[in-house]
Amino acid sequence: MPEAAEHHKCVIIGSGPAGYTAAVYAARANLSPILFTGKEPGGQLMITTDVENYPGYPDGIMGPQMMEDFRKQAERFGTDIRYEMITKVDLEGDVHSIWTEGGQEIKADSIIISTGASAKWLGLESEKRLTNKGVSACAVCDGFFFRGQEVSIVGGGDTAAEEALYLSKLAPPVHMLVRRDELRASKIMQDRVLKTENIKVHWNTEAQEILGEDEVTGVRVINNKTSEVSIIDVKGFFVAIGHKPNTDIFKDALDMDDTGYLITKSGSTHTNKEGVFASGDAQDHVYRQAVTAAGTGCMAALDAERYLTEKGII
Repeated sequence: MPEAAEHHKCVIIGSGPAGYTAAVYAARANLSPILFTGKEPGGQLMITTDVENYPGYPDGIMGPQMMEDFRKQAERFGTDIRYEMITKVDLEGDVHSIWTEGGQEIKADSIIISTGASAKWLGLESEKRLTNKGVSACAVCDGFFFRGQEVSIVGGGDTAAEEALYLSKLAPPVHMLVRRDELRASKIMQDRVLKTENIKVHWNTEAQEILGEDEVTGVRVINNKTSEVSIIDVKGFFVAIGHKPNTDIFKDALDMDDTGYLITKSGSTHTNKEGVFASGDAQDHVYRQAVTAAGTGCMAALDAERYLTEKGII
């Protein structure tokens, strides 16, 4: 016989900077939030080594340690953190229902979604082995570590173009590996890339293997037209083929764009369902930084508090 459903004022789905920040604000507002961490407690920062661009850490900090600090702060104010996945939701009506992987039903007056996004990878064994040892999916996060060194970036869309341009200000040559004979990026971004002298575009080129044992030393590539194989000596290997928001369970419940990012009302974290708020990388496909995710987590908690007050629940 299933357990009786719990009922809470505020439930947060997902951890990471957005979820934990939402928890801190919600707990301080006496909302007694429950936070479900999901399958990757701490989100993308758990696979990030040095974080040097988050305010308040002048000497930098390891991603997992930073998330541990966030978690402790959320718990300090009384957040109930549960290391479970949410597998099903029903967001109709004034009181919403969600279900854990164990089948437990949780009813909530407000829900904050902070399930984040996951970088798309090429699927190479060497890519996985050398992640954070020269392989990265975020040039803005990690490009600084490769100042003055040759790097490569995979991708042909706007994200890859933006990141190649960013890297070109730090690294002398940037090798851009494009599997087609043209860029998918917008015309203005294409023009910028092709006019930047220290970006070398390798057309019809795919990465076969990232070289190096404990750090990246190069990349073996193949030309998919001529089958010619060559090695490019680089110290950094950046993957910019897109991100996938972790929003599949909300597909039939909430408005989202064509790629799955949740749509929020302008200037707020409100989704199209009353009492449901979205924060962090689950709704942000532009900035995708820890500090912006934390900011929207704060916004979501404040929006939830105002909503619950208006409803007379608190």
